[in-house]
Amino acid sequence: MPKASEIKKNQAVEYEGRVYFVKDIERSVPQGRAGGSLYRMRMYDVVTDQKLDETFKDSDMLNLADLVRRPVTFSYADGDEYVFMDNEDFTQYMLNKSAIEDELLFITEDTQGVMAILVSDTPVALDLPPTVELAIEETDPSVKGGSATARTKPARLSTGLMVQVPEHISTGDRIKVNVEERKFLSRA
Repeated sequence: MPKASEIKKNQAVEYEGRVYFVKDIERSVPQGRAGGSLYRMRMYDVVTDQKLDETFKDSDMLNLADLVRRPVTFSYADGDEYVFMDNEDFTQYMLNKSAIEDELLFITEDTQGVMAILVSDTPVALDLPPTVELAIEETDPSVKGGSATARTKPARLSTGLMVQVPEHISTGDRIKVNVEERKFLSRA
């Protein structure tokens, strides 16, 4: 049983008899108090998708839920349902658009390293690799000698994500993007 201070984002915990997926954690240290930090966690019920904001002391003990990660590939979208296929046993997992809206900005049919997170054999979320390769759909024309300066310009990627890229990058180039920071890393 880990303490609240050891819980990380995207972990599943059992709390009050239900399984919750931790989406966000804010740590705060109250002024003038001897002792520990407080951890405010935004959690979502994996079954009903109801939001729960709860604050824990750093010494509070929480149960980790049984969580399975399966490698998947994006197959197709059917309305608001997105279908991912297991790379090993070809099981199809359906996830609602609202549950994975942020992750969809980084996923195409050929994105490698995507994991479906299952709780009790039900898909609840996606875990993305640290970097993904995406194609630039639209950006200003490239500037000759643009690699010599540190200036950037906005670029719209094939998934709709907007990132700042160096001036020498042009439309149609494939680039690597840091998923956590949503930043350009390099040409692919």
